[in-house]
Amino acid sequence: MTRDPHPVFRGSIVALPTPFRADDEANAIDFGALNALIERQIEAGTDGLVLGGSTGESTALTDRERLALFEYAVGAARRRVPVIAGVGLPGTRAAAQLALDAERVGVDALLVTTPAYSRPTQEGLRRHFAAIARATTLPISLYNIPGRTCVDLEPESVALLAEAHANIVAIKEASDSLDRLRVLIELGCVEVLCGDDRWIPDALELGAAGAVSVVANVAPRRVAELVHAFDAGANRAQAPELVESLAPLIRVLGIETNPGPLKAALALLGLGNGTLRLPLVTASAENQLRIRDVIVTLGFEG
Repeated sequence: MTRDPHPVFRGSIVALPTPFRADDEANAIDFGALNALIERQIEAGTDGLVLGGSTGESTALTDRERLALFEYAVGAARRRVPVIAGVGLPGTRAAAQLALDAERVGVDALLVTTPAYSRPTQEGLRRHFAAIARATTLPISLYNIPGRTCVDLEPESVALLAEAHANIVAIKEASDSLDRLRVLIELGCVEVLCGDDRWIPDALELGAAGAVSVVANVAPRRVAELVHAFDAGANRAQAPELVESLAPLIRVLGIETNPGPLKAALALLGLGNGTLRLPLVTASAENQLRIRDVIVTLGFEG
């Protein structure tokens, strides 16, 4: 089964971090800093915004904070680009309720992560996603990231879910395998979004609809140009140069658990203060120097 392309889940989509204030004990969300991040992305040509995903430290947010984050982003984006809410709770009922609440505050779509810790079977995963799909009318992208959740949503399950639920229209695939991306693209039942910055050009060459990128936070214009170079009829001549320029940054942002290195990089650019919530901690002093070297040497100012 091949679906018509869904406009929300295409192009260069950024996985935004959640900025926190450093001047109060609770490390409250810094909505002013979030607004600056959103405006920078839209100005640079980014096609969509993910809030409250793994890069957004979703597990460190309260339910009230998640909804405040989504609602603020909807207002800040002003329909210029889609706002995609991360729904990554491990319990099915709680995730379905969050999906419904996110729809009520006006987000455009959902990114629904495989549930962590409980390690369900494929049948359990299918029932989990089915329950969320029934709770909302919004378009849904599944999100497979075995390195964080310890469960792997298999292609057969993706196909069965897409066949049974019309609002399941995409998958962000972040397993450590280009071959998995190829299999999903060849199935043709959902849009496939590359969820690992290392594979972006390869995935696009194979026919992926776009990418949900971490590195786009630092270099939004370059990532957007790379992704758009693979649009139908586009000139791909600049793609190799863009890939080469992004490679050192992709490597250095992976030296510690995301979003630690990312927040350190953004702080160097004057975009936030680098604050994370426990159990995540600031990148080590040695690694911050490595991040600085890449930022300065390659001129990643936007």
